[in-house]
Order: sequence, then C-alpha cells, then structure tokens
Amino acid sequence: MSVDIGSRLRFVRIQHNLSQRELAKRAGVTNSTISLIESNSSNPSVGALKRILDGIPIGLAEFFAFEPGKPKKAFYAAEELVEIGKGKISYRQIGENLFGRSLQILAECYQPGADTGKVPLVHEGEEGGIVLRGRLEVTVDDERRILGPGDAYYFESRRPHRFRCVGPSVCEVVSACTPPSF
Repeated sequence: MSVDIGSRLRFVRIQHNLSQRELAKRAGVTNSTISLIESNSSNPSVGALKRILDGIPIGLAEFFAFEPGKPKKAFYAAEELVEIGKGKISYRQIGENLFGRSLQILAECYQPGADTGKVPLVHEGEEGGIVLRGRLEVTVDDERRILGPGDAYYFESRRPHRFRCVGPSVCEVVSACTPPSF
C-alpha cells in the first residue's frame, strides 16, 4: 500500500492555516524541504516526518490514520474561496481541500508595492497566470517583465522567480500551479 505523504502533509498544513515557510520554521527545516516533500520529490525519514509534524502539531498515528475525502465540489461562490495569503498579498484559493488534486488555482490581489520577497521563490512544478488589472513585475531567472491587463506568464517553478506590484493601483491576477505549492 502506498501513501501519498506529500499531498497528506499539504492537506494537514493548510487545514492548520500554515504556510510552507511557517511550518519549516517551526520544524527547524528549510522551506525547500517542505516543498520537496509536498511535491513527492523527496521522501522523509520517519524521524524527519515526526519533526515536521511536531511543528503543526499532529502525531504520526493521527497523520496516517485520517482519510481525507476527495473533493467532489465543482462550483464555488466568491465567498467560498479560501484565503491563504497575508499582509499586502491576498491569495484566494479555489477549494479548501486540495488533497489528491494536482492543480491549484488562485485569485491573487497585490496591494501597491506588495512583493513576494527579495529571496526568489523556487519549487517543483509549473505555474502560469494572467493579469486582470494593474501592473505586475515578474522576474524569472534574470529576466524581468512588467505585465499589464491581458498579459500572462507561464514557466517551470524550479526557476527562481518573484512577483511585485508596480504602479499606484492594485494588481489582480488569476494563476494556477501544479502541483499545489502553498
């Protein structure tokens, strides 16, 4: 019997309203460790998994005992989108439970000057998005572009990347990434 530890960890982390960064900090591991486990690119030892689960907190027995149901819902009202961002960046996710799903879709809203951080993001998978309103500076590797309404991006997420709202108005983006990375 094979257990999808990555999807299970992502599900538990999101249920406890933790970002990958926060869980990594609590567990004393790197952000990339959490990302690699959640994308099933790395299989943790029992000791490492216990240390990570202690950061949630949830025990090993409980982690392996629960059986999250597969999401059956197909439609979501605006108020049902789940906020997983904080501060000047809002990430509203379609669907609360992404267990067993391979795609994450977000309605993103960046306040003027909002930035994903000076340290570029890196994780497994692919992501893409389209700017609906405002202007978004997207940096992938050493390439930087300012995108406006109707402009889009699509790249492999293992390439270092960063997002920043430029200009005086809010920037809205609809994005998708696979596998889910938040």
